[in-house]
Amino acid sequence: MKATFGEYIRQLRTDKGFTLTELAALLKLDSANLSKIENNKREFDEKRLDKLATAFDLDFEKLKTEYFGDQFAKKMYAYNCSTETLIVAEEKVNYLKSKNVKQTEIKF
Repeated sequence: MKATFGEYIRQLRTDKGFTLTELAALLKLDSANLSKIENNKREFDEKRLDKLATAFDLDFEKLKTEYFGDQFAKKMYAYNCSTETLIVAEEKVNYLKSKNVKQTEIKF
């Protein structure tokens, strides 16, 4: 996906034939806030990802990937980070996962 997350939501909405008001109601938002999200003037609240997935019958994990990928890209762009930042982030995620597994192991 090359669009921003807000543009992605707008595309989903128009493809499905929802009005701003209809989708906003499903997401428990007012239509003005949804319009701002679609126009990249406001961030989508990650706590509503499940509602968005349900509204469009989307795979939740793929939707999370799209959302967080957008968030990372915006931060990297804002701070002019190199793509090496993604490699470092992936290494840190793997480290945190391995550390979490070690902490939850049961010792007898």
